[in-house]
Parts: sequence; C-alpha cells; structure tokens
Amino acid sequence: MALESNQHIPFYKMHGGGNDFVLIDHRARFIPEAEQPGFARRVCHRQVGIGADGLILIEDSATADFRWRFYNSDGSEPEMCGNGGRCAARFAVLHGIAPENLAFETLAGIIHAEVRGRRVKVSMAGVGDFNLHQTIPLDQATVTGHFVRVGVPHLVVPVDDLEAAPVTDWGRLLRFHPMFQPAGTNVNFVSFTGPQTLSIRTYERGVEDETLACGTGSVAAALVGACLGKLDSPVAVHTRGGEILNVYFKPQAGACGEVYLEGDALVVYQGELWVEELK
Repeated sequence: MALESNQHIPFYKMHGGGNDFVLIDHRARFIPEAEQPGFARRVCHRQVGIGADGLILIEDSATADFRWRFYNSDGSEPEMCGNGGRCAARFAVLHGIAPENLAFETLAGIIHAEVRGRRVKVSMAGVGDFNLHQTIPLDQATVTGHFVRVGVPHLVVPVDDLEAAPVTDWGRLLRFHPMFQPAGTNVNFVSFTGPQTLSIRTYERGVEDETLACGTGSVAAALVGACLGKLDSPVAVHTRGGEILNVYFKPQAGACGEVYLEGDALVVYQGELWVEELK
C-alpha cells in the first residue's frame, strides 16, 4: 500500500524522561518500508511535523507479543532504545495489543517488559563489548572514555562538572570520531554522585543533539560505573529532563547478568496525522 494524501493516521505522543516519541499502530501495515525513513524524518521534525526524538511503528510478530520498527528523527534505524521501549510497552498495553507482562521484537533481540500503570520496566538486550579507559584525541583536548554496547554503542565520559561539560561540541566530535566508525556512537557525560546515584547528559546518535534522557545511555553509564568500582545496583540515574530512571543489574565475572531499566512512560496526547502535510 502507499500513503494517500487524504489519509488520517491515529498516533500517540509519549515520552520517557523527556525522550519523546510518536507511536503508531502499524499492525495493518500501510507505510511502505522504503518510505519509512523519510516518513520518520518528516513526522519527527519539530517545525513541520509532530516533533519527536523518534518514531515507533507497532507491528505484528510471530515470535513475541509485537514487533517494533524504531526510527531516530534523522530516519536511521538503531537496534534499540530504552526509553522508546518503555513507551512502546505501555502503548501496547493501552491498546490491548499485549498483556502487562509482555515481550517484543527489536533488532537487538527480544525485549521483556512489565507495565504497571505508567511505570514500565524493560530488560536490556545486546549488552557487552566493554572497552574501558580509552584515550581519545580531539583537536584541542584528549578525552578518557569507556565504551559499552547496550544494544547500541555508547561512550561514557566521566566529568567533574556536568553543567560545564561541552556536551554538544565534544559530543558531536566523539560521536563521529574515527575510533568509532563506521557506526559512530552515542556519547554520555556522567558525574558519579554516590554509591548508587549518577547524573547524566547525552549527545544522542540519530538525533544529533543533546536529548533530555537516553535509556540505553543511562544503562551504559550505570554499568561503566559498576565496572569502575563506583556504583552498586540499583542505580538512580538523574536525567537532564529531571526524571530519575532506575537501572538494575546482576554483576558477573567479566560481564553483566540481567539488566533492566525502569521509569515512567507518559502519554502526552493523541491525535490524527494528516498525510497531506507529509506529502
């Protein structure tokens, strides 16, 4: 099928910690796959679209309660998004697509979730590839960072003064740094504030700017902190948007066992998208 200019598409606008998404029930598929990246860019545009960090299409799955197609605001399709996953889980429960204990299919693997009202806890898949204490040269500075994959790549950079951290400038340089090509990396600036607390600011790949929260980045920061001997589970992550996300993990020798992210997934509004504007 192709999109028609007179078509109206129901959608939800949701956010987790200020990380915002447009969600569409796409079980009866009507957006051609080849058009989905461009559709995402237009829908997520904050001046001529709805405005969001990402687009989530909920589809049928043969192996789980549902499958998602997740697109960043630039039209790229990452393997996983923690805050998006929490919003998708609650959306599925609100629409009767899945029960409160559910599983959904992503490019990173099967994600399990528990939905209790607006509180959502999701498992994290694809955790690994730890590479700590990396020295990364920039034009006018040298940065020490710690790499880990939480479904998607993350660099964690500890800083003393989080407010003064050059999140946009250094974030962009590190995100596109030759050391992390061809995929690039998300970049998290982190202050460890206690044995079970940290504060974080994230430059997010695919959004290409600082976001108010990043779920996989929060998990990456907590796991790196644990590897450095600075944090114990559970970790309360203070995000730029003001929400506190909780990260749970079970340390294992040379790795991490089960890893979970928990926080509120909130509905902002629902409406109908007129395709005439997008066309």
